[in-house]
Amino acid sequence: VILNILVVGKPCRHVPFLKNYHVKCSVVSRYAVTTVQSSVWNQLSIIKEAAFEVDLPSSAFISNFTITSNGKVYVAQVKERAAARKIYDAAKKQGKTAGLVATKEREIEKFRVAVSVPSGARMSFCLSYEELLPRRLGRYELSLGLRPGQLVQNFTLDVDVTERTGISFIKVLPLKTSRLLSNTAQGKNGIRMSAGCARVNYSPTLQQQNSISPKGLNADFIIQYDVDLRDLMGDVQVYDGYFVHYFAPRGLPVVPKDVIFVIDVSGSMIGTKIKQTKQAMSTILGDLREGDHFNIITFSDKVHTWKKGRTVRATRQNVRDAKEFVKRIIAEGWTNINAALLSAAQLVNPPSSGSSSRLSSHRVPLVIFLTDGEATIGVTSGDTILTNAKRALGSASLFGLAFGDDADFLLLKRLALDNRGVARMVYEDADAALQLKGFYDEVASPLLSDIQLSYLDDQAFDITRSLFPNYFQGSELVVAGRVKAGVKDLKVSVSATDSKQRMKVENDVLISHAKGNGSADSLDCFGGLEGISSFVHRLWAYFTIKELLLAKLNATDPATQRLLADKATNLSLKYNFVTPVTSLVVVKPDADEAAPTPTTAKPTTPTPSHNDSKTASPPPAGKISTSLSCFTSMLSIAVDGDPHFVVQLPKLHQNLCFTVDGRANDVLRLLEDPERGIIVDGRLTGAPSKHGVEDRSRTYFDQLTISTATGISGDIMITLSLDAVVVEGEGRDAIPINQQGSVTRQGVTVTVDNHRSCWIELAKGVRFLVLFHHYKHPSYLQMAHLGFYVTDGRGLSDSTQGLLGTVSVVKDHLDGGAHRANKEDILARGILKWGSEHMPVTLQDKTLKDSVRKRHLGKCWVVPKAEVQRLLGHSYESYVVNHA
Repeated sequence: VILNILVVGKPCRHVPFLKNYHVKCSVVSRYAVTTVQSSVWNQLSIIKEAAFEVDLPSSAFISNFTITSNGKVYVAQVKERAAARKIYDAAKKQGKTAGLVATKEREIEKFRVAVSVPSGARMSFCLSYEELLPRRLGRYELSLGLRPGQLVQNFTLDVDVTERTGISFIKVLPLKTSRLLSNTAQGKNGIRMSAGCARVNYSPTLQQQNSISPKGLNADFIIQYDVDLRDLMGDVQVYDGYFVHYFAPRGLPVVPKDVIFVIDVSGSMIGTKIKQTKQAMSTILGDLREGDHFNIITFSDKVHTWKKGRTVRATRQNVRDAKEFVKRIIAEGWTNINAALLSAAQLVNPPSSGSSSRLSSHRVPLVIFLTDGEATIGVTSGDTILTNAKRALGSASLFGLAFGDDADFLLLKRLALDNRGVARMVYEDADAALQLKGFYDEVASPLLSDIQLSYLDDQAFDITRSLFPNYFQGSELVVAGRVKAGVKDLKVSVSATDSKQRMKVENDVLISHAKGNGSADSLDCFGGLEGISSFVHRLWAYFTIKELLLAKLNATDPATQRLLADKATNLSLKYNFVTPVTSLVVVKPDADEAAPTPTTAKPTTPTPSHNDSKTASPPPAGKISTSLSCFTSMLSIAVDGDPHFVVQLPKLHQNLCFTVDGRANDVLRLLEDPERGIIVDGRLTGAPSKHGVEDRSRTYFDQLTISTATGISGDIMITLSLDAVVVEGEGRDAIPINQQGSVTRQGVTVTVDNHRSCWIELAKGVRFLVLFHHYKHPSYLQMAHLGFYVTDGRGLSDSTQGLLGTVSVVKDHLDGGAHRANKEDILARGILKWGSEHMPVTLQDKTLKDSVRKRHLGKCWVVPKAEVQRLLGHSYESYVVNHA
């Protein structure tokens, strides 16, 4: 959890005084409920804006949010996405301030609400979220972000941990102020323990906060602990008709493994990434046990296998030879993911071996697959790659590592789901080698394979996943379910294969005694656990929703996808969880309506940290706004990439996509409104052609110029390059893109946030967004470029022209009826209609850049290249205003 309370672009002395900051977390049998509370007091003589921000892990579900103003509490409610959208649209039509945000699958999600605080007023916020702490490397880890953005007078953190089987150890790490460095400075920090529970308190004084940072704490408070679990069956708890089974046997012998390391060495890995990969591999190879067998595959456009046709035993000599091989790796070329996977499959399932040799060896087959990009050569269709891998890998478990933001993480997730493994992001940072080594350590010691946790059908139902391919040392398997009424003894059995044989263990759990022995003691372990006394009930719902969403991700049949989404939605609404199928919406009546009821707070949710929508000035007193930019339907027209146009189809609630093939150095007229005096031009820069299509030019925007006639004292001109934003008119101001800043001239506001985004507000109803796309270690094909988005075009006149102006007129007259298509990459075919024009279009899965969210997979009605000119109504040349 990471919390920020700040006023965007204002120095600290103008921030409303943050009076209280409280973080409270209750952990009951690994299930953590965290509440973040803060209150602000505006002691200034003018209205000021405060923003409440919380970053939380993607594994967590928000379960409650409230705002308290003038003694009244306003509680947010979770809504199904379409319903939340209707509330938002209705509010906007009535001219009310509203916000709509939806969650996404990322490691960090951001929740943000901005509120104007009148002079002398106090405002408080409270957000709760729930998560199950996974066990990794023999410990559970709870990380609580402490980032108030200023010094806080009353600062407290309280954590209660209650474990029925007992706590074997608990420790508080030094405050973590970055990914690598820890600050040992502590406030009042104490741990109190008894057999089954522990309490941790942290309450730094103003002086202690100031000694760490005069701007307030910016750190993670991390607690690690493990539990006593001596029973081979694990721990089964039953409460209120629901059960949870924690299975984590200790003391078993390690099973040898056949491990294939598959490493992307394409051109995009050049530099730091390949250096870190080599560093991690050298350490990992040194940790192999002599009973293990291994091999290494490197791939770009070609695949190279270290030892042809077999895995070799991890002897000292073989490990030394492998390290020398890794040292000589050179990164270059394209990315052939399909060929690399098939080569790995031939090693774990040699054609001549058959299944009997695998059983006799008792080695666990693992494939660790690392890539930093997308498939660019050979088989590039994701569905085909998935089919080929599943057919070839057999019983091997595939673990996907997506190195950096440009990796196709969605494909790796689906590959892992299909092939008995998991996928993980590896972030480009100084500690990437440690991240790689840490992930390997999690799977380095298999103890059991083909584990089945069983419960009698006439006793239990609605059971979550209970069949697992592997159990690794230091981890934990968790199953939840429901118990039928009247059952007194729940029969539980475990079957699995260890290093030598198939084993089976059975046990009866006496439900009458399953209320547990964790009664409150001198530490009052259950104190403050309001609303989660039946934590197993909520844990079951939490688990079930996650499994339904994973099943939906891996389903290919649309009817099955809808059914799974509906089930996940119903459970999310029932338990008030904000999940990828639900949203929160905040709507605030106008100021004159708000007198009797200051606000009607309907929900708002987490958004990724780079999706911050910042307003140039605070809204009117008491109004609430939220970060909207992560919800793509806020954006009507976008041009980003090579240049790819994405236009929303309101009637179909889908997108229209087309590409304009440009020429390097041409300046294109993107938008021109003669009535408002607004002109937007974009300069194209050339890029290398893709392999196999060298005749097709590739271009990106590297400079945008926006001018507007203000009618006051001349024009305002805004020039956006890859390095800076320059505003000219009544002087000249330059804002580097890597710094926050805001410039206002004659009613025009230009704001650069700290996530490489620039918001331009020209007039009421005219708002643009420009994204600055940079790559830390660009591949041959990756070019730094700009993306341009019309986020609000209501204020543009009907005479608006230019590339985007033409499309904006067309888009309101689109209609389409679809029928299923047979071609593999085409989902459906339809007819695009506007006026008397008819045009064939195809529905396809596309990687989209249509908002400040990262590029993502989405569906688009694609216009054939041959028809783009007819769609625009003019030739390409008619939009060229200058050959730079």
